[in-house]
Amino acid sequence: MKLPFTQKRPRVAVIRMQGMIATGDRAPLNDAGLGPLIERAFRKGKPQAVALVINSPGGSPVQSSLIAARVRRLAEEKKIPVHAFVEDVAASGGYWLAAAADDIYADPASIIGSIGVISSGFGAHELLSRHGVERRVYTSVKSKSMLDPFLPEKPEDVERLKEILGDMHGVFESYVCDRRGARLSADPDLFTGRVWMAEKAQALGLIDGIGHVTPKLKEIYGDKTRFMVYGRKRGLMSRFGMQFAQDAASLLEERAAYARFGL
Repeated sequence: MKLPFTQKRPRVAVIRMQGMIATGDRAPLNDAGLGPLIERAFRKGKPQAVALVINSPGGSPVQSSLIAARVRRLAEEKKIPVHAFVEDVAASGGYWLAAAADDIYADPASIIGSIGVISSGFGAHELLSRHGVERRVYTSVKSKSMLDPFLPEKPEDVERLKEILGDMHGVFESYVCDRRGARLSADPDLFTGRVWMAEKAQALGLIDGIGHVTPKLKEIYGDKTRFMVYGRKRGLMSRFGMQFAQDAASLLEERAAYARFGL
Protein backbone atom coordinates (compact mmCIF):
# COMPACT_ATOMS: atom_id res chain seq x y z
CA MET A 1 0.00 0.00 0.00
CA LYS A 2 1.36 3.42 -1.00
CA LEU A 3 1.44 6.24 1.48
CA PRO A 4 -0.63 9.29 0.43
CA PHE A 5 2.41 11.53 -0.02
CA THR A 6 4.12 8.99 -2.29
CA GLN A 7 1.24 8.70 -4.77
CA LYS A 8 1.86 10.36 -8.10
CA ARG A 9 -0.57 12.90 -9.45
CA PRO A 10 -2.25 11.88 -12.71
CA ARG A 11 -0.64 13.43 -15.79
CA VAL A 12 -2.37 14.37 -19.02
CA ALA A 13 -0.45 15.53 -22.10
CA VAL A 14 -2.23 18.34 -23.93
CA ILE A 15 -1.39 18.93 -27.60
CA ARG A 16 -2.55 22.23 -29.10
CA MET A 17 -3.50 22.01 -32.78
CA GLN A 18 -4.40 25.43 -34.16
CA GLY A 19 -4.53 26.80 -37.68
CA MET A 20 -4.60 25.59 -41.26
CA ILE A 21 -3.44 22.08 -42.12
CA ALA A 22 -0.93 22.22 -44.96
CA THR A 23 2.50 21.14 -46.14
CA GLY A 24 5.56 23.35 -45.72
CA ASP A 25 7.72 24.60 -42.88
CA ARG A 26 5.61 27.70 -42.34
CA ALA A 27 2.26 25.89 -42.19
CA PRO A 28 0.71 25.86 -38.68
CA LEU A 29 -0.24 22.18 -38.81
CA ASN A 30 1.39 19.30 -40.65
CA ASP A 31 2.80 15.90 -39.78
CA ALA A 32 6.45 16.94 -40.14
CA GLY A 33 6.04 19.77 -37.64
CA LEU A 34 3.61 18.13 -35.22
CA GLY A 35 5.09 14.63 -35.37
CA PRO A 36 7.89 15.16 -32.81
CA LEU A 37 5.48 16.91 -30.42
CA ILE A 38 2.95 14.10 -30.66
CA GLU A 39 5.65 11.48 -30.10
CA ARG A 40 6.93 13.35 -27.04
CA ALA A 41 3.44 13.83 -25.63
CA PHE A 42 2.74 10.09 -25.69
CA ARG A 43 6.14 8.99 -24.43
CA LYS A 44 7.27 11.58 -21.87
CA GLY A 45 6.23 11.20 -18.24
CA LYS A 46 3.91 8.20 -18.76
CA PRO A 47 0.69 10.22 -19.18
CA GLN A 48 -2.66 8.72 -18.19
CA ALA A 49 -4.19 10.32 -21.27
CA VAL A 50 -3.52 12.63 -24.19
CA ALA A 51 -5.80 15.55 -25.02
CA LEU A 52 -6.00 17.24 -28.42
CA VAL A 53 -7.10 20.88 -28.26
CA ILE A 54 -8.25 21.67 -31.80
CA ASN A 55 -9.02 24.94 -33.52
CA SER A 56 -8.75 24.38 -37.26
CA PRO A 57 -10.86 25.15 -40.35
CA GLY A 58 -9.15 22.29 -42.20
CA GLY A 59 -6.76 22.06 -45.10
CA SER A 60 -4.75 19.23 -46.63
CA PRO A 61 -6.56 15.86 -46.40
CA VAL A 62 -3.25 13.98 -46.64
CA GLN A 63 -1.65 15.92 -43.78
CA SER A 64 -4.84 15.48 -41.74
CA SER A 65 -4.68 11.74 -42.35
CA LEU A 66 -0.98 11.51 -41.48
CA ILE A 67 -1.40 13.40 -38.19
CA ALA A 68 -4.49 11.41 -37.20
CA ALA A 69 -2.81 8.11 -38.10
CA ARG A 70 0.18 9.00 -35.93
CA VAL A 71 -2.11 9.76 -32.99
CA ARG A 72 -3.97 6.45 -33.38
CA ARG A 73 -0.75 4.45 -33.82
CA LEU A 74 0.75 5.82 -30.60
CA ALA A 75 -2.53 5.54 -28.68
CA GLU A 76 -2.79 1.85 -29.53
CA GLU A 77 0.91 1.19 -28.98
CA LYS A 78 0.95 2.89 -25.55
CA LYS A 79 -2.64 1.96 -24.66
CA ILE A 80 -3.36 5.60 -23.78
CA PRO A 81 -6.85 7.11 -24.18
CA VAL A 82 -7.16 10.22 -26.35
CA HIS A 83 -9.68 13.02 -25.80
CA ALA A 84 -10.37 15.88 -28.24
CA PHE A 85 -11.58 19.36 -27.28
CA VAL A 86 -12.82 21.74 -29.96
CA GLU A 87 -12.39 25.48 -29.51
CA ASP A 88 -13.78 27.78 -32.26
CA VAL A 89 -13.95 25.23 -35.06
CA ALA A 90 -13.11 21.67 -36.08
CA ALA A 91 -14.16 21.62 -39.71
CA SER A 92 -13.09 19.43 -42.62
CA GLY A 93 -9.48 18.42 -41.83
CA GLY A 94 -9.93 19.89 -38.36
CA TYR A 95 -12.70 17.37 -37.72
CA TRP A 96 -10.48 14.65 -39.21
CA LEU A 97 -8.00 15.40 -36.40
CA ALA A 98 -10.73 15.43 -33.75
CA ALA A 99 -12.02 12.05 -34.91
CA ALA A 100 -8.64 10.53 -34.07
CA ALA A 101 -9.66 10.81 -30.40
CA ASP A 102 -11.73 8.28 -28.48
CA ASP A 103 -14.21 11.01 -27.56
CA ILE A 104 -14.80 14.61 -28.62
CA TYR A 105 -16.01 17.56 -26.56
CA ALA A 106 -16.74 21.12 -27.63
CA ASP A 107 -17.84 24.52 -26.41
CA PRO A 108 -21.55 25.22 -26.99
CA ALA A 109 -20.56 27.80 -29.64
CA SER A 110 -18.03 25.59 -31.43
CA ILE A 111 -18.56 24.84 -35.13
CA ILE A 112 -18.25 21.19 -36.13
CA GLY A 113 -18.37 19.21 -39.38
CA SER A 114 -17.77 20.17 -43.00
CA ILE A 115 -17.09 16.54 -43.90
CA GLY A 116 -16.28 17.03 -47.55
CA VAL A 117 -13.54 17.96 -50.00
CA ILE A 118 -13.07 21.22 -51.86
CA SER A 119 -10.75 22.42 -54.61
CA SER A 120 -10.51 26.06 -55.67
CA GLY A 121 -8.48 28.04 -58.15
CA PHE A 122 -8.76 30.80 -60.70
CA GLY A 123 -8.87 31.36 -64.46
CA ALA A 124 -6.76 34.10 -65.99
CA HIS A 125 -6.77 33.28 -69.70
CA GLU A 126 -9.00 36.25 -70.60
CA LEU A 127 -6.77 38.62 -68.61
CA LEU A 128 -3.73 37.40 -70.53
CA SER A 129 -5.55 37.77 -73.83
CA ARG A 130 -6.59 41.36 -73.09
CA HIS A 131 -2.96 42.26 -72.43
CA GLY A 132 -1.66 40.53 -75.52
CA VAL A 133 0.06 37.69 -73.66
CA GLU A 134 0.02 34.30 -75.36
CA ARG A 135 0.21 31.18 -73.21
CA ARG A 136 2.34 28.38 -74.72
CA VAL A 137 2.19 24.89 -73.21
CA TYR A 138 3.75 21.73 -74.66
CA THR A 139 3.14 18.29 -73.19
CA SER A 140 3.95 14.71 -74.14
CA VAL A 141 0.47 13.50 -73.09
CA LYS A 142 -2.94 15.19 -73.07
CA SER A 143 -3.59 15.35 -69.30
CA LYS A 144 -0.36 17.02 -68.16
CA SER A 145 -1.84 20.52 -68.52
CA MET A 146 -5.02 19.66 -66.62
CA LEU A 147 -6.73 22.75 -65.16
CA ASP A 148 -3.96 25.14 -66.18
CA PRO A 149 -5.30 28.50 -64.84
CA PHE A 150 -3.87 30.36 -67.84
CA LEU A 151 -5.77 28.25 -70.40
CA PRO A 152 -9.55 28.04 -70.99
CA GLU A 153 -11.24 25.48 -68.74
CA LYS A 154 -11.92 22.11 -70.35
CA PRO A 155 -15.04 20.09 -69.38
CA GLU A 156 -13.05 16.85 -69.38
CA ASP A 157 -10.57 18.35 -66.87
CA VAL A 158 -13.43 19.33 -64.58
CA GLU A 159 -14.85 15.81 -64.75
CA ARG A 160 -11.47 14.31 -63.82
CA LEU A 161 -11.15 16.68 -60.88
CA LYS A 162 -14.65 15.84 -59.65
CA GLU A 163 -13.79 12.15 -59.83
CA ILE A 164 -10.69 12.72 -57.68
CA LEU A 165 -12.65 14.83 -55.19
CA GLY A 166 -15.35 12.15 -55.02
CA ASP A 167 -12.80 9.43 -54.28
CA MET A 168 -11.15 11.61 -51.63
CA HIS A 169 -14.53 12.32 -50.05
CA GLY A 170 -15.12 8.58 -49.87
CA VAL A 171 -11.87 8.14 -47.94
CA PHE A 172 -12.90 10.90 -45.49
CA GLU A 173 -16.39 9.46 -45.01
CA SER A 174 -15.06 5.94 -44.42
CA TYR A 175 -12.60 7.24 -41.83
CA VAL A 176 -15.31 9.12 -39.91
CA CYS A 177 -17.62 6.09 -40.00
CA ASP A 178 -14.80 3.86 -38.77
CA ARG A 179 -13.88 6.19 -35.91
CA ARG A 180 -17.38 7.21 -34.78
CA GLY A 181 -19.19 3.97 -35.57
CA ALA A 182 -22.67 3.50 -34.14
CA ARG A 183 -22.55 6.95 -32.52
CA LEU A 184 -23.29 8.55 -35.89
CA SER A 185 -26.89 9.30 -36.81
CA ALA A 186 -28.43 8.43 -40.17
CA ASP A 187 -29.00 12.09 -41.05
CA PRO A 188 -28.69 12.46 -44.86
CA ASP A 189 -26.81 15.78 -44.45
CA LEU A 190 -24.03 14.26 -42.35
CA PHE A 191 -21.56 13.93 -45.22
CA THR A 192 -22.65 16.85 -47.39
CA GLY A 193 -20.14 19.39 -46.09
CA ARG A 194 -22.58 21.07 -43.68
CA VAL A 195 -21.46 22.42 -40.33
CA TRP A 196 -23.29 22.52 -37.01
CA MET A 197 -22.86 24.04 -33.58
CA ALA A 198 -22.02 21.72 -30.72
CA GLU A 199 -25.49 20.77 -29.49
CA LYS A 200 -26.67 19.67 -32.94
CA ALA A 201 -23.30 18.05 -33.65
CA GLN A 202 -23.75 15.97 -30.50
CA ALA A 203 -27.25 14.92 -31.58
CA LEU A 204 -25.75 13.79 -34.90
CA GLY A 205 -23.05 11.78 -33.14
CA LEU A 206 -20.18 13.91 -34.40
CA ILE A 207 -19.14 14.77 -30.83
CA ASP A 208 -19.79 13.20 -27.44
CA GLY A 209 -20.61 16.17 -25.27
CA ILE A 210 -20.16 19.75 -24.19
CA GLY A 211 -17.03 20.40 -22.17
CA HIS A 212 -13.77 22.30 -21.77
CA VAL A 213 -10.38 20.72 -21.48
CA THR A 214 -9.39 21.46 -17.85
CA PRO A 215 -12.67 20.81 -16.01
CA LYS A 216 -13.55 17.76 -18.12
CA LEU A 217 -10.16 16.12 -17.64
CA LYS A 218 -10.21 16.84 -13.92
CA GLU A 219 -13.68 15.29 -13.82
CA ILE A 220 -12.29 12.16 -15.49
CA TYR A 221 -8.85 11.90 -13.84
CA GLY A 222 -9.26 13.81 -10.59
CA ASP A 223 -8.74 17.33 -9.25
CA LYS A 224 -5.00 16.80 -8.79
CA THR A 225 -4.41 16.11 -12.50
CA ARG A 226 -1.29 17.77 -13.91
CA PHE A 227 -1.22 19.06 -17.48
CA MET A 228 1.81 18.93 -19.77
CA VAL A 229 1.16 21.24 -22.72
CA TYR A 230 2.75 20.75 -26.13
CA GLY A 231 2.45 23.09 -29.11
CA ARG A 232 4.45 24.38 -32.06
CA LYS A 233 6.53 27.45 -31.24
CA ARG A 234 6.68 30.43 -33.55
CA GLY A 235 10.01 31.30 -35.10
CA LEU A 236 12.10 34.20 -33.80
CA MET A 237 11.09 36.48 -36.68
CA SER A 238 7.40 35.79 -36.16
CA ARG A 239 7.64 36.53 -32.44
CA PHE A 240 8.80 40.06 -33.23
CA GLY A 241 6.13 40.52 -35.88
CA MET A 242 8.58 40.41 -38.79
CA GLN A 243 6.58 38.69 -41.54
CA PHE A 244 7.75 38.03 -45.08
CA ALA A 245 5.45 38.05 -48.13
CA GLN A 246 4.93 34.29 -47.86
CA ASP A 247 3.89 34.64 -44.22
CA ALA A 248 1.42 37.39 -45.15
CA ALA A 249 -0.09 35.27 -47.93
CA SER A 250 -0.43 32.31 -45.55
CA LEU A 251 -2.13 34.51 -42.95
CA LEU A 252 -4.59 35.81 -45.55
CA GLU A 253 -5.39 32.27 -46.67
CA GLU A 254 -5.92 31.17 -43.08
CA ARG A 255 -8.14 34.15 -42.29
CA ALA A 256 -10.21 33.39 -45.38
CA ALA A 257 -10.62 29.78 -44.25
CA TYR A 258 -11.83 30.83 -40.79
CA ALA A 259 -14.10 33.49 -42.33
CA ARG A 260 -16.06 30.75 -44.11
CA PHE A 261 -17.43 29.83 -40.68
CA GLY A 262 -18.07 33.40 -39.52
CA LEU A 263 -14.92 33.50 -37.39
